[in-house]
Amino acid sequence: MTIRTILVDDEKLAIQGLQLRLEPFDDVEVIETCQNGREAIRAIKTLKPDLVFLDIQMPGFDGFSVVQGVMEIEPPLFVFVTAFQEHAIRAFEANAVNYLMKPVDEDKLADTIERVRQRLAEKKSSDEADRLRGVLSEVAPEAVDEIDADDSEAAGRYEKLINVKDRGQIFRVEVDTIEHIEAAGDYMCIYTGDNSLILRETMKDLERRLDPRKFQRVHRSTIVNLDQVRQVKPHTNGECFLVLDSGAEVKVSRSYRDVVARFVH
Repeated sequence: MTIRTILVDDEKLAIQGLQLRLEPFDDVEVIETCQNGREAIRAIKTLKPDLVFLDIQMPGFDGFSVVQGVMEIEPPLFVFVTAFQEHAIRAFEANAVNYLMKPVDEDKLADTIERVRQRLAEKKSSDEADRLRGVLSEVAPEAVDEIDADDSEAAGRYEKLINVKDRGQIFRVEVDTIEHIEAAGDYMCIYTGDNSLILRETMKDLERRLDPRKFQRVHRSTIVNLDQVRQVKPHTNGECFLVLDSGAEVKVSRSYRDVVARFVH
């Protein structure tokens, strides 16, 4: 799948630098570059890209104005690129995929592209589910009503984003990006593969906020996102380790072996 991408920045050198850093990613195709917000809105509405790298501080329409200006269409994914750290909270409030500081770090850019791939894959799955519902609505409308009722009930009950105040800043963490959570007293260590944050909350309260179809306790003090599990490694005494997307390994205690059963059947 090709990720059709637009770059927006009022500095030509910044656009050229980002283009060079994106060249190693074979699935990223830069289809347009824009030097101000008005050009960006016009290009997004016309070309309908998958992804936009967007500078925040630009003359006239700033980056947040661009996002607001395309809300009447199905918007692309946005990655904010800026030299100013203080815009981070507003960027996450705008549901940005990520927030990159200039000059763009290559490792953080690679992580961002991987997040974009995941978000686009999830969107494709959602589109396919919608098409299936369309077919079902013609041949078995009562089945669609049952599916929608179940989905809406589950979706409305659990968090999609968690606000975490850590080190004097507020981070908006997408729940799907969480790999695992470890308890340390009344604090939770939340791991997202490339980052870790501290949340003051009990394990019991946090569990209530997470969808149990995805997030399962595998140890007295550990919750794992089952979608992030890539391998099961047996260990001694009936215990085992789950290997996650990031390469991290999490121990499953004997009392939670039923969680592992779903991976081996």
